Amino acid sequence: MNYARFLTAVSAARKPSPIRVLTELQQRSPPTMISLAAGAPNPDTFPFESASIKVRNGPAVTFDEKAMKRALQYSASSGIPELLTWMKNLQKNLHNPPTANYSPGNGQMDMCVTTGSQEGLCKVFEMLVNPGDNVLLDAPTYSGTLAALQPLGCNLISVASDQHGIIPAALKEVLSQWEPSEVQKPGSTAPKVLYVIPNGGNPTGASMTTQRKKEVYKLARQYDMLIIEDDPYYFMQFDKPWVPSFLSMDVDGRIIRTDSFSKILSSGLRLGFVTGPKPLVERVVLHIQASTMHTSTFTQLLVSQLLHSWGQDGFLQHVDGVVEFYRKQRDTMLTSADRWLKDVAEWHAPSAGMFLWIKLKDIADTQQLIMEKALEKEVLLVPGCVFTIDSTEPSSYVRAAFSLSSPEQIDEAFRRLSLLIKEAL
Repeated sequence: MNYARFLTAVSAARKPSPIRVLTELQQRSPPTMISLAAGAPNPDTFPFESASIKVRNGPAVTFDEKAMKRALQYSASSGIPELLTWMKNLQKNLHNPPTANYSPGNGQMDMCVTTGSQEGLCKVFEMLVNPGDNVLLDAPTYSGTLAALQPLGCNLISVASDQHGIIPAALKEVLSQWEPSEVQKPGSTAPKVLYVIPNGGNPTGASMTTQRKKEVYKLARQYDMLIIEDDPYYFMQFDKPWVPSFLSMDVDGRIIRTDSFSKILSSGLRLGFVTGPKPLVERVVLHIQASTMHTSTFTQLLVSQLLHSWGQDGFLQHVDGVVEFYRKQRDTMLTSADRWLKDVAEWHAPSAGMFLWIKLKDIADTQQLIMEKALEKEVLLVPGCVFTIDSTEPSSYVRAAFSLSSPEQIDEAFRRLSLLIKEAL
């Protein structure tokens, strides 16, 4: 693929940081190497000496003095080697991407560590989206994505979706205004990027089927688009076998995937990953060099130690426990919704994630109901307009999260919401 045609002028102009290159070269050098190049602080001046972090149902993660010095020092912009290796093996085992054995120029699968998947998304958007570009996304969509894209001055085009995610026929209809034979020509306004959340979408809880993914990927090939597969809820699918990812179908090297440990290990650790064609991942790393320099070394070493002690089987056993917790939470919310809201609202049971997307039957706009009246009654949800391209457009939806609240709190919240809706009618 011609990856150059997808790059913005800003991304194409990025050059490797000479200091970062020397720093990473030093870290790979033998102990006999004497370096006067690095501008790193001397770790002997740091006040932290060692640490031991207790792990539930497992051995503690420990940092002796030597490990602590490394954990508190600068590290490679792409990520520490042992964590990257572990994650690449996991991606290969879970997704079996066709690009794993391609040459770099043909889209060989590569990865880098990011400070949460949000950083990865922002840097991918900056790499690919110019002012005036047409960008496709299923709507409603994650508010953080809208916040990242809208300042770039692009034209956001929503594609209709339902409980099974983006609708291929709707995508085909949007794309029909362009000729596939013309999309690569200079000056073409055809979209180069499609953004999707394939599992447990935020806010809708929608999950794409295998067949839909195949149809969408076929259209991406036809119109030479890149697909940004933002999949923070991949590990929170309630039913097995898990639905194959876009990455698993990627024969061309046109998938850029973002993963997150926020939902299954810790949101505060801020650890995410970008997986995609090597020429594009390298551009993301150049941006990291110039911005955050790298994700926290301490965080990376902490998680790397944990993952290596667990192994892939132990990690997936942990994931199973997380999934079971959220499955019970979802079922609790569905039971309470059926008890209190069945006459005034409708919804679809999510098969992944942590959200229930609720349509209020006779409320045209939920903004005032949620942001004013619901607050007075001490129940907090998110109005649907937050997740639309034009937030001034009325929405009859609300998003309810079942991640944190107890069964009793969920039930009481829906009781209060039911009363509010009936008062508003």
